[in-house]
Amino acid sequence: MSTPNTNVASYLYEVPGPRGRRRIIIGSIISALIIAGVIGAGLWQFGSRGQLDADKWTPFLDLAIWKYLGVGLLGTLQAAAIVAILGASFGTLLALGRVSKVRWLSWLCAGYIEIARTVPVLLLIYLMLFGLPQLGINFPVLWKLAIPLTLANAAVFAEIVRAGILSLPRGQAEAAFSLGLRSSQVMRLVVLPQAVRNVTPSLITQLVSLMKDTSLGFIVAFTELLYRGQVLSSFNHLLIQTYLVVTIIYLLVNGSLSGLASRLQKKPGRRRTTIASATMALPLPTPGGQSPQKAPHV
Repeated sequence: MSTPNTNVASYLYEVPGPRGRRRIIIGSIISALIIAGVIGAGLWQFGSRGQLDADKWTPFLDLAIWKYLGVGLLGTLQAAAIVAILGASFGTLLALGRVSKVRWLSWLCAGYIEIARTVPVLLLIYLMLFGLPQLGINFPVLWKLAIPLTLANAAVFAEIVRAGILSLPRGQAEAAFSLGLRSSQVMRLVVLPQAVRNVTPSLITQLVSLMKDTSLGFIVAFTELLYRGQVLSSFNHLLIQTYLVVTIIYLLVNGSLSGLASRLQKKPGRRRTTIASATMALPLPTPGGQSPQKAPHV
């Protein structure tokens, strides 16, 4: 069992004990063997059907193909950056409203978060593509993808930021109040910066999911990586090879983000939530009301 001086590796769950770590290691080894077996079986199938022949991969040595896919990658990064900025900003406002003392505002933000997390992103994209134009509202192609993704991801960002706020000991806010700061100043200068810093790895991890969501851009004919891969495969008739290359690009980009999140999570000096501070942290509040004994209402 963790001691009060033991750092907690996550703000969402407690560090597993020795038995739990052994199970995780065994499960990881078994999963790795299964994945390696599946990959090996797939390569064997591809090789037996001639999909690994050199003549099918030689076209990808052409610089023009990589330039073509590079334009799609830039489109993916552009859409992801826009959604990340707008979604994080909107999500932060939702998180602040969610922990607000104002009952109707808390309920309103909670209702939006629950609805946005349950409605499929694909449905929102179809609404932007087919529904709004019938009302005379027609956005550029980029925003037909960015707006639905922003509406959906803002709810996720809100819950991540709210978890960071609730993870802080109540003494943080009390100390700020004792200095004579107003509620808005306490939240803006003390609580929110620490909360965002604590959940930065989780925010970066959410960017990985966001990067994958941009692949829905092919529905609105937005020039992103998967859409370019579809067009390229229809041109060179190398469906498997093209999609494998696109997959590798996604793995490299998303793997880099995941690696960055892991490094931030393990970075020495990063503040961790301990068992002692966890007992002072907030439980997840119900809409419109939180526990006055534990909540850093600011």
